[in-house]
Amino acid sequence: IAFVTVTKAKVPARIKDITTDGIAGAIRYSYDILNKKVKKRFMLKTEMQKQLSLLSGCVDYSGYKQNDMVIEAVFEDVKLKQKMVADIEQHCNENTVFASNTSSIPIAEIAAQAKRPENVIGLHYFSPVDKMPLVEVIPHALTSDQTISTTVEFAKRQGKTPIVVKDGAGFYVNRILAPYMSEAGFMAVEGQPLDSIDRALTKFGFPVGAFKLLDEVGIDVGTKIIPILKSQFGERFNAPEAFNKLLENDRKGKKNKSGFYDYKAKKPGKYIDDSVYKLLGVKPEKKYSDDTVVERCVLMMLNEAALCLQEDVIRNPRDGDIGAIFGIGFPPFLGGPF
Repeated sequence: IAFVTVTKAKVPARIKDITTDGIAGAIRYSYDILNKKVKKRFMLKTEMQKQLSLLSGCVDYSGYKQNDMVIEAVFEDVKLKQKMVADIEQHCNENTVFASNTSSIPIAEIAAQAKRPENVIGLHYFSPVDKMPLVEVIPHALTSDQTISTTVEFAKRQGKTPIVVKDGAGFYVNRILAPYMSEAGFMAVEGQPLDSIDRALTKFGFPVGAFKLLDEVGIDVGTKIIPILKSQFGERFNAPEAFNKLLENDRKGKKNKSGFYDYKAKKPGKYIDDSVYKLLGVKPEKKYSDDTVVERCVLMMLNEAALCLQEDVIRNPRDGDIGAIFGIGFPPFLGGPF
């Protein structure tokens, strides 16, 4: 997020973290991307230095007094996020916008104890932020029009395509993605080989299959949203118990090199890790055709998208299509769920 702020929006970004290692890692991330461009002669070294000079860091709130906007990306814990709001209200000025990059917690809950709830809004980026074009802008009932306009405009300056969505568990993109992912999980538990599910979905036009996506995002992160959705929408957001078994086995995906795919092989992440089947307690056997796999997963997504439109989570079908194509990688040549 800091990277697109300094390189696209050309605005100074000050990174606050609990350790200097965290700050160093964040600045390194930007350096690595820019340095590749310099090496390939897409960019002058002086331009890289100019952009990097807009990045700074701190472990306290020094240099925060004049900030127009603070974007938080701490863990998905409502108490922690509420504490962040209180900290920002204490250390910044009364007009500072507090934007939360939560993927699932309703913004009204994050703003529940705020002194200035009109400044609190959701600004949900998609991973990896430097590549994914979409952001969801999520106002809650008390967010001011000025805060919404400022956030939408700033997201555009960061090179993003913003859609304004209604506050609620999972917002729009993760809400339509969850039943699709769960359905893939239910088929895996029924014994359908994981690679055949992923292959069917990529053949349909998704950039990666469901299990590859979970590995990329992090199985721990990807499954954290399920109980939040279930508590708001009930049984239709049930997910297979199998996901918990993977977490108990400390499989978090690509980040700890242990997930659905094998990251220790000669070609890391290319083939399924067969030991997953033992964990799931199934013998892989192809039961369903590619068409059946696609229909089962995608129809769950389409139904949820239609409900989101009906409940005014999205303002129009166009936003629903943009959200699915830019946020999930819905096959663009099919025009989106609507």
